[in-house]
Amino acid sequence: MSAKPLKGLRVLDFSTLLPGPYATLNLADLGARVLRVESPTRADLVREFEPQVAGQSAAFQYLNRGKASLALDLKHPQASEVIERLLADYDILVEQFRPGVMARLGLDYDTLKARHPGLIYCSLTGYGQDGPYAQRAGHDINYLALAGISGYSGRSGEAPAPCGIQIADLAAGAQNATIAILAAVIERQQTGQGQWLDISMLDGSLALNALFGPGALTECRDPAPEGNLLNGGGIYDHYRTADGRYLAVGSLEPVFRRRLCDALEIENGAAMLDGELKPRLAECIAARPLEHWQQVFADVDACVEPVLTLNELESHPQVRARGLLETRQVGEQALTRIASPFRFDGERPGRQGLAPRCGAQNRAVMNELGYSEAQLEAFGRDGLFGPSSD
Repeated sequence: MSAKPLKGLRVLDFSTLLPGPYATLNLADLGARVLRVESPTRADLVREFEPQVAGQSAAFQYLNRGKASLALDLKHPQASEVIERLLADYDILVEQFRPGVMARLGLDYDTLKARHPGLIYCSLTGYGQDGPYAQRAGHDINYLALAGISGYSGRSGEAPAPCGIQIADLAAGAQNATIAILAAVIERQQTGQGQWLDISMLDGSLALNALFGPGALTECRDPAPEGNLLNGGGIYDHYRTADGRYLAVGSLEPVFRRRLCDALEIENGAAMLDGELKPRLAECIAARPLEHWQQVFADVDACVEPVLTLNELESHPQVRARGLLETRQVGEQALTRIASPFRFDGERPGRQGLAPRCGAQNRAVMNELGYSEAQLEAFGRDGLFGPSSD
């Protein structure tokens, strides 16, 4: 099987920041051709993050690797004509505006599907296309709060802890968008028809309550922080070491629990209730530094691992064996990126190039659409590509 199974799919990506670009990153890594349609005057904020590599942030280089960029003022009267020409070849569209924005630009699904019935049109928003919150602003923390997830995350009696990654943006938004797009592609192969995909990060976040949501709703009893075996209510937890680092203990099953207690030399520990065993674990683990426990559990199969920093991953044997990090030289800078997580017949998709500068492919894309050099010059003077267009 090819490591580029989506070769031949073409995606117009109108999104910025994180959810949409991560969804189209998945598609690009798998072989789809992705063209970012970017505002020439309103910068994607992720592009400006630090640290910068080759004039763009390391995060932007990751999220938009292997894509192309067309800078286009969508309010310009000629913009809709350019999009129409693109849709002759690009039959998947991803947008992340609030409901109604694309309609005001004449680029909504109902308008476009009349001329492009096979178009797969994915709208990725915080709250979906309808309901009283459809026009409401939101961020990852808001979707997790409203979905009930934050309410039983963190320590009892304390505020919910913000997560280190954006769960709603990535899992509930981007990954669901990727799944829905590919499902729509399969259906289109059978029917020839495209469709409108309404992906809401609140909807997706609510669906992530897979283990404890059904029971809570059935019994009308809300889960609480540290109230179950998987959120700190048992020994499944993080334990501080003598040097201020942490050990992640996931020894839920009896066999792992027994091996854990044997390694820590806690007599009869496997027979203790969690309420008795947990403080013993904390006391024992706090007596030695993380390196000591890494050596102790190196050959003990007990679901116990160190809490590592991202930069410690580079030397981790599993990360190295799987090739999960890739480094390339960009001028005088070394850019280390997370590799694609997908494998096909043991083969990972090839390394993608750098993310494009805004409008980097303007001339190439417009020439491909049949516009002449004279027309490009006129469009440039008229502001179609923005004040700094080539």
